[in-house]
Amino acid sequence: MTNHFNYLRATDFDRAWLNFELDLPLEAGTNGKPNPFYITRPGDPIAELIDGLLSPFYKPPKFFFSGHRGCGKSTELLHLMANPQIQKKFWPVVFSIRDEADIIDLDFRDVLLAMGGRMFLEFRKQGGVLPSKLMKDLESWRGRVEEEVTTVKEGKYSNMEVGAGLEAFFANASLKMRMEPKTRRQIRQVIDKNVTGLIDVINSIAGAVQARDGRIPLILIDDLDKPGLKEAKSIFQERREIMLQPNCAIVYTVSSALFYSKEFDAIRDQAMFLPNVMLHPHRLPEQYVKEGYETMKLFVSKRMESRLIEPQALLLAITYSGGVFREMARIMRTAIGRARRRNADQVDKTDVEWAATEIRNEYRRILEKEDIAVLRNFFKNNHMQSSERIRPLLQLLALLEYKNGENWFDVHPVLKAVLND
Repeated sequence: MTNHFNYLRATDFDRAWLNFELDLPLEAGTNGKPNPFYITRPGDPIAELIDGLLSPFYKPPKFFFSGHRGCGKSTELLHLMANPQIQKKFWPVVFSIRDEADIIDLDFRDVLLAMGGRMFLEFRKQGGVLPSKLMKDLESWRGRVEEEVTTVKEGKYSNMEVGAGLEAFFANASLKMRMEPKTRRQIRQVIDKNVTGLIDVINSIAGAVQARDGRIPLILIDDLDKPGLKEAKSIFQERREIMLQPNCAIVYTVSSALFYSKEFDAIRDQAMFLPNVMLHPHRLPEQYVKEGYETMKLFVSKRMESRLIEPQALLLAITYSGGVFREMARIMRTAIGRARRRNADQVDKTDVEWAATEIRNEYRRILEKEDIAVLRNFFKNNHMQSSERIRPLLQLLALLEYKNGENWFDVHPVLKAVLND
């Protein structure tokens, strides 16, 4: 998941444009220092997850980690991985399910195979050698899978070409799970015959890692929140007991839609939700929450020099962001682009208003009259109401959730002009 980005504070618009890349999970820091762009959120909500991992346990814990799109889940997972206490207790492996499977067609078997493969490949990459008996058992398992799985080539059936060793097997299996629907179905059918066999493979590798390294494997799987509610239910509600079986600590990212469904009960005890940054108190939109504004100012100042944006323009950008980091980056990037086109030295309020209008126009194209009615209700009272239309509005970020004691909701700030139409 590393992106090898140069984290340099911008002194001009060209560099600032790069620094507000929308899909830029921040790499973990080095030498015990955080990433130069990383900021600690108000209340440090990720501390709850860290505390949960560091607390005593009989069995390695499993957590279901979620939050709204753009709230910084990927960044927090990478930051957590570099925590010295986590590093001391755990042997962390972090990866994106996007690199291992097709997230449009995702299944619990894909996730299990990805866990086993990534743990094995990372162990080998670090020079780890599994006991000979375990290697023979894994080779035997691989052989059974290869024997049963076939692929169609030019109208003929042939054995799955996965190479001679386990490393080649896991690497090629991952590629085929992503790229070849027919092979994907066949691998799933083979796993279905012996799911416990795959669990045993994962647990054997985890046990070997712990015996050699002295630390418990910790698997952090990013982008598992990208599939829809149907897939999330299938993996985390219908197959919950299976997903809890691996004998290692795991942090699963989970679709926020699952948190607004009755099936949430399946993961309730181990669920953690990363909140947006609160910018105003409940039902008091004209008041500022100082800590929230300072957090979003820091988000900008770490990425570019303050002289590149007028103070009032920055305040306006923060207000329009709704306390969502990705929305802040989008507003800044769009405003920077406009300021650069007009050969300005600073981003001003007209640039920010332009950016807000661009986002507002996107919403106008996709929101229906019924959606606007629901949003008007939330704007009036900020309280959660039961409605099938709420989940898509939250996923679209048309509706935003905050936490101040009890959870409450508000409309994306750029949409308030639409509510008055």
